[in-house]
Amino acid sequence: MNQYRNEDQYRAKIILAPMVRVGTLPMRLLALDYGADLVYCEILTELVSQLSVPVTCKIRVLPQLEDTLKLAKLIESTGVSALAVHGRTKTERSRDPNRDHYIKAIAEALEIPVIANGGSRTIKDLSDIEQFRKSTGAASIMVARAAEWNCSVFRKEGPLPYTDVMRSYLTYAFKYDNNEINTKYCVLQILHDKMTEAPEADRCLAAKSLQDFANIWELDEDYQNTLLRRREREKALLLRAGGDYAGVKRKKTNDGLTCFELPVRFDKRLYSSTMTPKQILNNWSKNGKLGKPIYKTEERATDRCFHSSVQLGDKIYTNPYWEKSKQLSEQSAAICCLVVNGQDDSRLAEPENESEQLRRKWRVAVMSPSFENREKQNDEKNDHNSCLPNESVPDSIASANNMEGQSNCQPKNEDTCNSNCMEKSETMAAHMIENSNVIKNSPC
Repeated sequence: MNQYRNEDQYRAKIILAPMVRVGTLPMRLLALDYGADLVYCEILTELVSQLSVPVTCKIRVLPQLEDTLKLAKLIESTGVSALAVHGRTKTERSRDPNRDHYIKAIAEALEIPVIANGGSRTIKDLSDIEQFRKSTGAASIMVARAAEWNCSVFRKEGPLPYTDVMRSYLTYAFKYDNNEINTKYCVLQILHDKMTEAPEADRCLAAKSLQDFANIWELDEDYQNTLLRRREREKALLLRAGGDYAGVKRKKTNDGLTCFELPVRFDKRLYSSTMTPKQILNNWSKNGKLGKPIYKTEERATDRCFHSSVQLGDKIYTNPYWEKSKQLSEQSAAICCLVVNGQDDSRLAEPENESEQLRRKWRVAVMSPSFENREKQNDEKNDHNSCLPNESVPDSIASANNMEGQSNCQPKNEDTCNSNCMEKSETMAAHMIENSNVIKNSPC
């Protein structure tokens, strides 16, 4: 028997369902605030044989009850700790009735806990959740769409107005710098049945940034304070990491080429849509007869993020970050090439943590003959230090950080991680310790 199964963890619980788009950190923390017992994190790549945490599985029913029972028993035999069952087939949608009697039959047939799912159409509050549990005979209940629409459905005191839920959600989104696309999706889910009546709806549809959402929901002061704290932390981390040159690297590749790495990033809001860094680099290299820029992009399978480099002549240019799209990643590599070579990338405004004066210092540093030797010494020192235990980090936090290794778009080289990403990693680890009921398992 797997010593990590811990089946009791899945009995008599109310659970936020695993959802690809909604189930990001802000919504998971909000669900815990409102009373959810467990929340599922993003799907992991290693399963039972590789994990020291309980593993569960979630299925939809098959058209025939007998076939569904056979499947459920087969899954139970693999050693999972619990089985979540959605009472519709893969072709049925929310308008179709949930097959509660299928779930009840499965709960009676299995020894492991069965978690019922699919009842959101009738769930408005905690009493509805309990009624769903009774009708299915399940050990626990998993809630998806009802929590998307109003995460306070988990509150013992009853649901809150959507405006309160919205502001609480955005506070978390600001704190953890949640990406704008995912934030907008979650905001529109909260507004799902109020799009014609909520005065903020049209503005939310047009919103493109966290600042836009802060303005719409009168949270500008909170958002600015969050940015201020982030900048202060960024300065402290920059000084601790070695000053303005933190994140700047120059080294030789195995092919004998020189690779430059700068902590620059493409923010499309700072550039014209008619002349991008890639276009500028192409024009500059063509006019200077330097050859054609050659881009190389790597895709990380676990989260579909991308990292790019661009080769021009015998030099390679890159940054340490993983991006959500190949286009963003290649634009960032082009910016690095332009900055190192002293070319204007035609940005319309400066990033908050970067200036032309700082870029000049970077260019002086990476072109200095002594810089590469210093980088080699730093790499050797870092390699040595990485083998030593960090006495300032409790084992529990170190373990939590390791478990959070699947988080989105981590820097390619953590030595060059910008302070924003470092802040995310540390604060996420702290919340994992504080909220020990965030389960790190994998619904199949």
